[in-house]
Amino acid sequence: MAKLHFKYGAMNSGKSDTLIKTAFNYEERGLSTLTVKPAVDTKGDDWVVARAGSRRRVDLLVEEGEDLRRMIHDAAAQLSSPLACILVDESQFLTSAQIDQLFLVAKLDDISVICYGLRTDFRTAQFPGSSRLFEVADNFEKLPTMCRCGSQAEFNCRSVGGRFVFEGDQVAIDSGAGGTVTYESLCGRCYLQERSRAAGPAMF
Repeated sequence: MAKLHFKYGAMNSGKSDTLIKTAFNYEERGLSTLTVKPAVDTKGDDWVVARAGSRRRVDLLVEEGEDLRRMIHDAAAQLSSPLACILVDESQFLTSAQIDQLFLVAKLDDISVICYGLRTDFRTAQFPGSSRLFEVADNFEKLPTMCRCGSQAEFNCRSVGGRFVFEGDQVAIDSGAGGTVTYESLCGRCYLQERSRAAGPAMF
């Protein structure tokens, strides 16, 4: 039976790069894949873009409320060989219902699904998609990245106009270098230090 996997990590942990390499490995062996991304992630448009520069075209851009399993079935019918694996970028932005649809793809359609995404937002709260993945996925893998202090980064800190913020909407897409909204991966200590500077006493 196929499995639903969740590979998660803070920003800059190489999630998109790992997805692109995984797709290449499948296709090098003649196995078909589909790459999926939530449409709310407008960075890169219909491409998965790794920070190191590699890119991969997205096969399915998924809007909130769309039936992801049906979309996968329709796309798979157009492939020249059986679908071996679904690769999902920014899976934290999917709805709980769409994660359940991916679970059905793995368990009923016997197609492996590998989701890549964030565990928590800039307020340390879980995204709906990530929360559901932790409830139903078969396997979990944490992809490590480093804080500016040298410790392992766990948290995503949002900067708006060059200043760290700790309130606001859960989703604000990274504007890239020089943009209004950017993110930095921090360890717990550095996260609390920045929060204290911005908003007073630490949250814990």
